[in-house]
Amino acid sequence: MPQPVDIRSLTALRFFAALWVVVYHFWPNLSDGPMPALAARGYLGVELFFTLSGFILCHVYLDRVAAGRFSYGDFLWARVARIYPLHLATLAAVGVMAIAAQGLGRPVDAHVLSWASLPANLTLTQAWGLAPEAGWNHPSWSISAEWFAYLSFPLFAWASLKLKRRPWMGLALALALLWGLYAVFAPLAGYSLTQATIRWGALRIVPCFALGCAVNQLWRAGAAKGRIAGWGAAFSGSAVLACWLGGAPDAVIVSLFGGLILCLAGLNRSGKRSLAGNIFVYLGEISYAIYMVCVPWKLLFVNAASALGGFDKAHLPLEIWLLFIAGVIPLAAAAHQLIEKPARSVLREWRAGSPMPTPSVAKESRSGIFCFAQAPGPAIPGPVETGGG
Repeated sequence: MPQPVDIRSLTALRFFAALWVVVYHFWPNLSDGPMPALAARGYLGVELFFTLSGFILCHVYLDRVAAGRFSYGDFLWARVARIYPLHLATLAAVGVMAIAAQGLGRPVDAHVLSWASLPANLTLTQAWGLAPEAGWNHPSWSISAEWFAYLSFPLFAWASLKLKRRPWMGLALALALLWGLYAVFAPLAGYSLTQATIRWGALRIVPCFALGCAVNQLWRAGAAKGRIAGWGAAFSGSAVLACWLGGAPDAVIVSLFGGLILCLAGLNRSGKRSLAGNIFVYLGEISYAIYMVCVPWKLLFVNAASALGGFDKAHLPLEIWLLFIAGVIPLAAAAHQLIEKPARSVLREWRAGSPMPTPSVAKESRSGIFCFAQAPGPAIPGPVETGGG
């Protein structure tokens, strides 16, 4: 069955996941009281992105793997071209701001300029347990986890192809892996896998990525289309919301992400335009930049508000806090247009020796492949490992 190249509804979904996690991390600057239920589970936006990543990578590359046309080197280079330039730029931005603050005699969180963690951050291995502290631009731990999944993608693709004719079995195995890993990890580590960052972030992506791959096979088999997709999307979205508010286990919510992705992709195939408007799609396209600039923006905005406006960093007035959140969007758009896209084009052209990317690669950047999430900003006190998303 021919598959649509560009799944716009999933691209748009990335923005809502990004906004959810940003609110989760910025909420402490509004009030030191308890978070609302929706904001308190915002760290699971990471799991949504990881699941989307598995789905879309299979969507774009699985046929090439099956046909023997998959180039591992080209695949990894495309990933580097997509994630590394903005990662390097935001890492440098955090470093410059921290050094400038020190020069002005202002306090700087001890973990921000963690020189011992710099090599792991530069090699994207900080989520593999190789960084002693969660320093620099901490959201990049999730890029490190994605890099682990990229390196392992041939194994995920092999398993997906083996289960191609039994997609429901593939889903059952993926869910068993997810539930089993969550159940085993928590008592051993003392915290949930969905709270892991620099120490077990590479493991955190595995069950979600596998779930995304399994859901892609179901979608290819036509498991959700037409009215079924519409009702399924409505049910999945409502169930996720109910579970958030009701305090259901993380494993339940992450499992429902698979159903939501499946049904939204099914709606896209049937021609429905749910979440497929140009504005939402564009916001989804800059979601990676939203994640990567949120900590530099937090450091800049909160400290400027304190120094210039005399505001308490942990008790910003509502109107200032809303400006704080809204400001992420234009900053991310600028980073996307001025750093992310040009650098990606240059690196791809350099490898290909051609001024234009291939059509499949051009479409790839609109399909939601590159899904990354963030963690608490360095200014938020708390355990290095159990900080959540």
